[in-house]
Parts: sequence; structure tokens; C-alpha cells
Amino acid sequence: MDVQMLRNMSSVDICSVSKDSLVDIKNVKIDRGKKKQERILEFLQQIKNPYCFICNGMIVKVNFSSNGATLEEKLDNHFLSL
Repeated sequence: MDVQMLRNMSSVDICSVSKDSLVDIKNVKIDRGKKKQERILEFLQQIKNPYCFICNGMIVKVNFSSNGATLEEKLDNHFLSL
């Protein structure tokens, strides 16, 4: 998997992607006994597209921002606001 392939995967249009072409994340099984690099490769091989997949019957599209708050900061803010 190279950078261009990842760019293509990240640009998938969630409105036009075929649900049948996506992997359900519940079917992804990772061997926690393997080294981190091996687990990452295993995940990528199984999920096919780490930016677009199925979770609980819904199509999920993942996007990353280079200048936004981190997930940890967002979760902290959420739980502090409760």
C-alpha cells in the first residue's frame, strides 16, 4: 500500500460507495500477540480501506485534520462538559 493508494481510499465518496464493497469492522480480527507494525499491516490487509468501512450496519468515513483538536482533546472536552 503506497501513499497514492491511501489518497485514493481517503477520497471515496460516502454517498456513492457500494456498501457491498466495504468491510464490516466487526469481522476484522487482530492478533494482539504480534508486534505493533505487524498488527497495523494485519488491520490494513483485512479492512481494505481504513478510511471507509461498515460499523453496526452503517457506512463510516474517517477524515483527519492537520490543524484541529486531537481526539483526546475532544473526548476530554466532551466528558468535562457532562
